[in-house]
Amino acid sequence: MMFWYGGGWAWWQAGLMWLVMIAFWALLIWAIYALVTGITRRPGQAEPGGQRGPGDARRILDERLARGEIGTEEYQRLREVLEGGPDRTAGSGSAR
Repeated sequence: MMFWYGGGWAWWQAGLMWLVMIAFWALLIWAIYALVTGITRRPGQAEPGGQRGPGDARRILDERLARGEIGTEEYQRLREVLEGGPDRTAGSGSAR
C-alpha cells in the first residue's frame, strides 16, 4: 500500500480492522476466563446459581459412611428418610 501516492484504505476496511481486533481480544479474554474457571472448579461442585441433582444427597450419605463419620444404623435411618420411608425426620434424636 502506498499511502503517499494518494491511495488509502476505504472507511469500511478500517472499520473491519477494528471489528476483527475487538473480536480477537474478546475471544482471547473469554478463553482465559473459561480455562481459569475450568481449572479451579472442584469436581462435584454445583454450578453457580444451580441446584444439586437428586442423587447428590445419597452420594454424600454414602461418602459419610465410607469416611466413618456415621455408623451403619445412622446410615440406614438417613437413607430411609431420603427415600421417603416411614415417618421419620433427620432431626429427630430418638432411636427407634
